[in-house]
Amino acid sequence: MRERRIYLASPHMSEQGFEKQYIDEAFKTNWISPLGPNVDLFEKELADYVGVSHAAALSSGTAAIHLALKSLGIREGDLVFCSSLTFAGSVNPILYEKAIPVFIDSDSSSWNMSREALRKAYQVYPAPRALIVVNLYGQSADYDLIKEIAGEHGTPIIEDAAESLGATYKGVQTGALGDIGIFSFNGNKIITTSGGGMLVCNDEEIVKKARFWATQAREAVPWYQHNEVGYNYRMSNICAGIGRGQLKVLEERIAKKKFIYELYQESFADIPEIRMMPVCDYGSPNYWLSCIILDRSCCLKPFDLISALAKENIESRPVWKPMHLQPVYADKPFFSSVEGGISAAEDIFNRGVCLPSDTKMTTGDIELVAGIIRQLFGKQ
Repeated sequence: MRERRIYLASPHMSEQGFEKQYIDEAFKTNWISPLGPNVDLFEKELADYVGVSHAAALSSGTAAIHLALKSLGIREGDLVFCSSLTFAGSVNPILYEKAIPVFIDSDSSSWNMSREALRKAYQVYPAPRALIVVNLYGQSADYDLIKEIAGEHGTPIIEDAAESLGATYKGVQTGALGDIGIFSFNGNKIITTSGGGMLVCNDEEIVKKARFWATQAREAVPWYQHNEVGYNYRMSNICAGIGRGQLKVLEERIAKKKFIYELYQESFADIPEIRMMPVCDYGSPNYWLSCIILDRSCCLKPFDLISALAKENIESRPVWKPMHLQPVYADKPFFSSVEGGISAAEDIFNRGVCLPSDTKMTTGDIELVAGIIRQLFGKQ
């Protein structure tokens, strides 16, 4: 086994040391708290990059979704439509508010939310209180179609751009496509604050309320007064400093992620059993993770590839297991884009693999990964 591990995606600090400059300034000025200049400026710089008016720096993308739901008045018994093919953090906040998730299938052309499945859901449940749309693995969903359907029913959209910072849809940055957008800066994301998230919105009152809830809902009086329940969701000034430095190299990270994707694509061009995750022509992804899907006729299964890579100390993983297949959500409604047979989301899960997409990988690392997979298919 190789001694040096190749990761799926891991933190990558800037070679220029931008992050350390902001952290050092925080130490010099004793701003070691969940507020401070880095927090304020990270919010402004991120909002400016995305093209929205306001942002709230928070402890995670999950916290951002939770506060987005609260800001829309979601409460016990409300229905919230949500992509099924996603990470649990997209969905769990629905249960925090004792609401009911209704899962929507993907389409095979983008791996994102299916228009057909969404229409089916509205036929049964015409008045959901919110719609959470996930931009999977760094690629935007097709928002014109989704917004048209949601608009017919007056449903506000929470755009889960946790994986898609820097991606665009028809020239617009992801995060700015819904009524409220959220980002994640977890350690495996395209930029990181070690752990953290952001809520972005053009409605100043929503962002103000999010900041209020994120600081334990403390009222603006001299003593500690709480008229409602709040949360410890604010980002620290240290983490925000890391984020400010990371934002400076975001375009470099996107370029490297694209290089990784395209090198895999070239490496597997002569293997008909392997297809890359589709790239849609309506936008530009950030290529957060390079994913492949195996042909249904393929004698190899995802875990054959994952195991072969693991023997060489190389990390890979299956595609997200859809939420409607998770035991905790087994009793919740789900609408498929497929008439008969397994859903598109389940099919992608059954046949998909997320390949190493770490921006610290060398060209040799990428070629090593591709070479191991090629050997499994009898290629040199």
